[in-house]
Amino acid sequence: MIRWAYLFLDRPYATLDAACAFWSRATGTRTSELRGEQGQFATLLPDAADACVKVQGVVNGPGGAHLDLLVDDVVATGERARRLGASLLHAEPGLEVLRSPAGHRFCVDTWRGEHMVPPPTTEPRSRLDQLCLDTAPGAYDAEVDFWSALTEWPEVPCESPEFRLLKATPIQLLLQRLDTDDPPSAHADLACANRKEAVARHTSLGATPLQEGRAWTVLRDPSGGTYCLTDRDPI
Repeated sequence: MIRWAYLFLDRPYATLDAACAFWSRATGTRTSELRGEQGQFATLLPDAADACVKVQGVVNGPGGAHLDLLVDDVVATGERARRLGASLLHAEPGLEVLRSPAGHRFCVDTWRGEHMVPPPTTEPRSRLDQLCLDTAPGAYDAEVDFWSALTEWPEVPCESPEFRLLKATPIQLLLQRLDTDDPPSAHADLACANRKEAVARHTSLGATPLQEGRAWTVLRDPSGGTYCLTDRDPI
C-alpha cells in the first residue's frame, strides 16, 4: 500500500539555489537545509502540514520531475514493481530507484508517518499536486496499465482521450499520450483557481510563459525546468 508520495523537481545542480528560491515562493513554503553527499536535496516545508515536494540537483542532463512512492515495505513493493514490468536501477536499505516500462524513473522509499496534506497557497490560490508523465504512443497503454496496477489509485475520467488520471493525495498522476515518439519526460502541474492571476504571479517570481493551451499554461522556471498551471480546483 502506498502511504504517501513526493513530487521531485529535478533541476541541474548548478541551478539548485535558483530552483529552491523560486519554488519555495511559488508554493508558499520554506526550503530545508540542503542534504545529501553533494548537498543535492532540499524539501519544501509547509508551515502546518507534511511536505510533499522536494527539489533535487542532478549532475547530468536538464532534469525534469519524478515520483517517490512511500511504503511500509520497500523490498516487497520493488519486487512487485518489477513483476509488473519495471527495472531496478539502484537499491540501498530503505530505498529503490526504478524505471517504468516506458522509461520513467521513480523511487520507492520508506514511509515515515507523513499524512497531513498541505493547504493550497493563497493570492492566487493554487496547489502543486500533480505529476504528468509524457509517454510515446506505442508505450502509452502499457504505461497506464503499469501505474494503475502498481499504485491501485482510482482512475478519474478525462475529457481528452490523450490523458488518463490516477487520483491520489497529496500527489496524483496524469499520464499524457504524446503525438510523436519522443523520449519519456515528466513535469509538474499546479491546480489554479484563477490561471490568469497565477500566471501573472509566477511571472513576477521569474518564470517565463511558453505556451497557452485550452486549460493550461506552460512555463519555464528560473532554473530551466518546464511546468504547467492548469484550470483545476486546488481544493
